Amino acid sequence: MKHFSGFINILGKPNVGKSTLMNALIGEKLSIITSKAQTTRHRIFGILNGDNFQMVISDLPGIIDKPAYKMQESMMDFVKTSLEDADAFIYMVEAGDKVENQPEEYQLIKKMNIPVLLIINKIDIIEPSILEEWVELYAQDFPHASILPISALEKANVNMAFDWMMAKLPEGEPYFDKDQFTDKPERFFVTEIIREKILQNYTKEIPYSCEVVVESFKEEEDIIRIAVVIYVERDSQKPIVIGKGGSMIKKVGMEARKDMEIFFQKKIFLETYVKVLPNWRNNDRSLRSFGYKE
Repeated sequence: MKHFSGFINILGKPNVGKSTLMNALIGEKLSIITSKAQTTRHRIFGILNGDNFQMVISDLPGIIDKPAYKMQESMMDFVKTSLEDADAFIYMVEAGDKVENQPEEYQLIKKMNIPVLLIINKIDIIEPSILEEWVELYAQDFPHASILPISALEKANVNMAFDWMMAKLPEGEPYFDKDQFTDKPERFFVTEIIREKILQNYTKEIPYSCEVVVESFKEEEDIIRIAVVIYVERDSQKPIVIGKGGSMIKKVGMEARKDMEIFFQKKIFLETYVKVLPNWRNNDRSLRSFGYKE
């Protein structure tokens, strides 16, 4: 029996629904989702396996035209790498986001001899007449792409996206063990769950100034004991993250622990600390230790 395997890389501007789509395809919550831009910071592989196929779906940070920090430059390096190893691309847009507003990467993949599925997302909030207009607009600008309107949130037409992806997989051996569903270790998902709660509970610059590191991860028969540090950039940010009487950090910890128990299917004991690491987003050493640079 022939076996098919390949990399399908999802590109697009921030907050177009890339993570929602990957989670819908995988059936697991691998990528965190919030209404804030730049929620995804790393390249995350979701791996779909079947008897005769392995599909490696790559969720990527949203494309930023002018990175403001070295951290954002490193995030865009993940995007650049994805242009080199794709067997097929999914490029996501929203109706209303003009062709001329798309970043350089959109123009690059138009010139590549690689299959592209151009997805117009969020059809659950778009009038049908408006949707038709934008489908036609992108079909004219990108005639070699397949155009598919979907709602990643409502999983409308996601099965059609999957069918397209399956048809583009080249013949080949699997890249990962067939029982894997991601390339990331368990500790990574601890940090992502906590980052999601930070994004949901704090405003302005605070969520973007935070990085989460797992200090210890001890799995026992009935419980996982986890200690994490939330790093902020300035002394003034630390009391905001902690909150009056520790109220905010307790809220974040409680919400994160509930999600972790669902993810790991075990009881979680979570300890959370806050420390200051000045200007970590522009510090090469810090970025390497946090996994943004090699």
